[in-house]
Amino acid sequence: MPDVGRAPNVEAGEDATTTLAAVPQDFDALKAVILERKGQLPKRLRQVAAYALDQPDEIAFGTAASIAADADVQPSTLVRFAQHFGFEGFSSLQQIFRARLRERNPGYEERLKALGDNGHSQLESGAIFNGFVAAAHRSLDNIAGSVDPASFEQAVDILAKAETIFLIAKRRSYPISGYMAYAFGKLKIRYQMVGTAAGIDDDILALAGRRDAAFAVSFSPYTSESIHQARLLANREVPVVSLTDSAFSPLVESSKIWFEIVEADHAGFRSLSASMAFAMALTVAIAEKRRRGSSISEME
Repeated sequence: MPDVGRAPNVEAGEDATTTLAAVPQDFDALKAVILERKGQLPKRLRQVAAYALDQPDEIAFGTAASIAADADVQPSTLVRFAQHFGFEGFSSLQQIFRARLRERNPGYEERLKALGDNGHSQLESGAIFNGFVAAAHRSLDNIAGSVDPASFEQAVDILAKAETIFLIAKRRSYPISGYMAYAFGKLKIRYQMVGTAAGIDDDILALAGRRDAAFAVSFSPYTSESIHQARLLANREVPVVSLTDSAFSPLVESSKIWFEIVEADHAGFRSLSASMAFAMALTVAIAEKRRRGSSISEME
């Protein structure tokens, strides 16, 4: 069966040059290539790239027409995007996303469906509870293989060496910084939350210097204030470690190291299960790194 047709036209301002590098053979390889070249992608191809990394399941299951509509591009742009990365057409690219799903462990959606089939979800509240538990399990399953240990260790080093850790988070992300602030206080680690009722955030940020560091969190739709604050610190050479949900997040450009966590949702509601687990691990790892460093200094 022939692949989806080749792109008939090039939209104004787009470069249809097909890259000559080896064709990615799996999702991880494709993601790496997209991130490597995202700065050189034309506007429309960049839109497709952002959608593909943010919504990989939709790419796997959707049609060219539905995906193009969701990504706000023409179907022909999907073909150009595929060819840009060496694929014959969009159908060939789509197989990478379908293979990603086949390789994943059986999810909890099937288990939740089985509960319903067996009559265990007859009570609406019970079904809601089971749905959120299943979503939390999916989020935790996903994060287990998505955080690079070397990058995590590097983030711990940066934050553990900081005299003061500035915590930047607003709206849905705020509980993450709130937990870290509580834990840092108990662990005797100096921190400063950026966000006060007095409206003196700029004054607080002005206290940050090169021997400090920041941890910023923002998920789509990204909070412009958090993005601005992270950029402000990065411009002053304060290292920023960030947690976000997309390689195309505006936080990425200001971050020395960034981590991508995409939380599963239930009925459109996203929890913070994986994000909180990450924050807990990072906080404790920072404390342990500082403790070990103090022990070595005392021995010397």
